[in-house]
Parts: sequence; C-alpha cells; structure tokens
Amino acid sequence: MKNIVILISGGGSNMAAIVKAAESERWAARLDARVAAVISNKPDAGGLAIAREHGIATAVVSHRDFASREEFDAALAREIDAHAPTLVVLAGFMRILTPGFVTHYAGRLLNIHPSLLPAFPGLDTHRRAIEAGCRIAGVTVHEVTVELDHGPILAQAAVPVLQGDTPQTLAARVLAQEHRVYPRAVADWLQRVETN
Repeated sequence: MKNIVILISGGGSNMAAIVKAAESERWAARLDARVAAVISNKPDAGGLAIAREHGIATAVVSHRDFASREEFDAALAREIDAHAPTLVVLAGFMRILTPGFVTHYAGRLLNIHPSLLPAFPGLDTHRRAIEAGCRIAGVTVHEVTVELDHGPILAQAAVPVLQGDTPQTLAARVLAQEHRVYPRAVADWLQRVETN
C-alpha cells in the first residue's frame, strides 16, 4: 500500500479534497494508495478534525516547540517517516522547509501554489496578479525543490481575472480549481509510480 502523508496548517480544504477523491475514486483498490496521516504544525488547525472524521491518523508537530527550523524539520520528518510515506503532500502547510528536509523527500514531495508558476512565487499572489494587470491567474501543482516554488510543474489550471476582482474574489475562484486539480495531480503521480 502506498501511503500518503498530508501536511496542513489550517482549515485543510485541499487535504479534504484529496481525501474525498481517494474515497470516491477508490484509490485503495485502484492505485493501492491511501491517505495514511495528516500532520499539522498548529494544534488548532481545523483540518485535523476533518481527517479524524475520515478515520485518518493525525499528529501535531508545533514549530513553536523548537529553537530552529532544522530541529523542527527533523522532528517533523520523524513523524512523517513513522507512516512509511510513498508521497508527502503539502496542502496549505505554511512553513518554509529546510534544504535537508526537501532533500530527504526529493521526488516525492508535492505542493500547490495559487499562481501559474513561474509567475508570482511566494506570497500575495492574487494581489500581485491583479496589480500586474494579468488577465489570467491560476494554480500550479509542482514537485518541491530547494528553491521556493520552482520545482517541476505537474499540473496547472487557469482562472480569468475579472474586472473589479479583489484578491479575495480571485482567491475564491482559484481555490475552487485547487480542489479539482490537486487530487487529480496526486492520483496521476501515484499512477506513474505504479507503472514504473
């Protein structure tokens, strides 16, 4: 069985979309894969309750309990590795990861970013797209590499920027696409692993 470990920091809507797809598309039978655990760096992350409702193991590794990023990432990796992950999925995990952590999971660490990379890496993507006069924004699923938001692109979806859009209205339309694209990209990744 291919184990997926999902990392979250908040409400977990992308995690929930992946969990629902795994259930409705029968990933266990079709891809020999399951969401084995959901881990958060915040004990009050709403997504933890969603995971528990689906019978998924949860854990909290609070970054506030560690003096350095390296110590936090080492503890996080120990928790992840306890679930023997085939794939680690960042779903609204709001921490910049150290090079050692990224290298440890190289080739099996995915992220979703709310822009059409390589445009607008980092934060405030919707505001920056509107201010730049973009007519199209979107979302990108990519492999995580040491360079922030620069890994190989696995999937993208475009969203029109409408006249009068605010960062909030654009974000809502992009998020709807995230919920569609991320589960498909994860399933495609698992399918490729199966055939190699």
